Amino acid sequence: MNGHDPMKAQEAGLVARLLSYVFLLLASIALFISASGIATSRFEKLGAGAFPKIIFGAMAIVSAIAIIDALRQIPRHAYGDFAAQAVAWAKRCYLVFVCLGALTAYLLVIPVLGFSIASLIFLFVLQVILMPRTPKSIALAAVVAVVFSFGLNWLFAEVFTVFLPRGVL
Repeated sequence: MNGHDPMKAQEAGLVARLLSYVFLLLASIALFISASGIATSRFEKLGAGAFPKIIFGAMAIVSAIAIIDALRQIPRHAYGDFAAQAVAWAKRCYLVFVCLGALTAYLLVIPVLGFSIASLIFLFVLQVILMPRTPKSIALAAVVAVVFSFGLNWLFAEVFTVFLPRGVL
């Protein structure tokens, strides 16, 4: 036996479903509020936002009912088990979070550093993190980063006449 408990997996699934219901509730409330800002014309009684508000209001009500039902079905100990499983999963998949964090940082620094420099740093750092660190692989990572950062910038500027962000610096 591999130590996999089907009951714990089912309970973790129930907790995950509860979290999706909470997300849907929050999203529908935000969209309902956003739909309230849709401009109305003097020719319609309800306004252009009436239909979206009805849909998002109904989604919020259904989500709230689903949350209440899910809370009744989930045993109390399942929340701790779910948290432990989520932490274990995050530890197993830490490189995904590293890549997402690097991508987020890259997108935030493009306006400041410009496409070429931000891309050079992003590509080099991510390659060094993901690949084996030997002198040969690091040199290859540097070449790839230079080619795909400054090379792409040159290609877009000279061939396509599309100028990528230059940055403040």
